[in-house]
Amino acid sequence: MKIGEIIQRERTRLGLSQEKLAEQVGVSRQAVSKWELGGSLR
Repeated sequence: MKIGEIIQRERTRLGLSQEKLAEQVGVSRQAVSKWELGGSLR
């Protein structure tokens, strides 16, 4: 399982939108989307 799949699975399990997760970790929603799609992890 890839890290993006894990992030998405756990985010959904916790009932968080990409936007809510982004707010909680201090990044943009676009960053979370890139992580889940296997893009940049920065």
